[in-house]
Amino acid sequence: MAKFNQPDPRNEDTLVWVNGIVPRAEAKVSVLDSVVQGGDAVWEGLRILSGRALQLDDHISRLLDSAHALAFTDIPTRAAVEDAIFQTLKANDMTDGVHCRITLTRGMKSTSGMDPRLNVFGPTLIVLPEYKGMVYGDEGIRLITSAIRRNNPSFLDSKIHHNNLLNNIIAKIEANVAGVDDALMLDSEGFIAETNATNVFSVRKGTLVTPTAVACLPGLTRQFVLELARNANVPVTERRVSLSEFYTADEVFTTGTMGGLAHVVEIDGRRIGESIGMGPLTTKLQSLYSDQIWEQALPLR
Repeated sequence: MAKFNQPDPRNEDTLVWVNGIVPRAEAKVSVLDSVVQGGDAVWEGLRILSGRALQLDDHISRLLDSAHALAFTDIPTRAAVEDAIFQTLKANDMTDGVHCRITLTRGMKSTSGMDPRLNVFGPTLIVLPEYKGMVYGDEGIRLITSAIRRNNPSFLDSKIHHNNLLNNIIAKIEANVAGVDDALMLDSEGFIAETNATNVFSVRKGTLVTPTAVACLPGLTRQFVLELARNANVPVTERRVSLSEFYTADEVFTTGTMGGLAHVVEIDGRRIGESIGMGPLTTKLQSLYSDQIWEQALPLR
């Protein structure tokens, strides 16, 4: 599997939702929309697998909570967001191997400007479904440490799943220039936060270790993996983690909606573990994840 997805020709003639169903080729938002004016929006990535929506309730809850934290007005109801997702999928007859990018912007402004009081038209809800495989392959990924720090709550709370992603994008550019897959981002004090796109875990002497959710998004896949580990009687520690601890870990892996569990083989030129293959605990958790994430998913309607 490729480590990044090329455009799938099946997506060209699909329908999308922009406050209603429209052809993808004609879908647009206003130049006065807040997402254009200032990246003022929140978003989720939802996977559709074998006729089921994975972690749908959790994704919608985070979307609505993020909008509330940013003081959006006239936020759509959970039922309205669900209906938009299901209507769009049904209109395209999409049931498997699909990724839905769900975006809620503060909406169109009456005139250009930063003040949210100019947003008098209500939010813009976007549902973009695409046929898309998992982001990472099976051969393992390589990381570098970014010079860009991950925001902490003193600047912009990472628990808000917002569209202001420039820190992450610059970190990804650094990874591209270095010829690796992604960039590991540290917090303002130099402890590991996450990568530009995923949460991170390490394994040391059988214990699963992950950074506390201070400067990282407490991802849904991250939480699911923590629950899997605890239920499987795997020792789990959430704490501040230094970079050297990842260099010398037995295993390192990333978690995310579009990556699942992906094992890390190298960080800053340091080989992780004794083999380039997936480690035993990562393998175990990946198997548990694959089995249970689908079982708990909601059927499409």
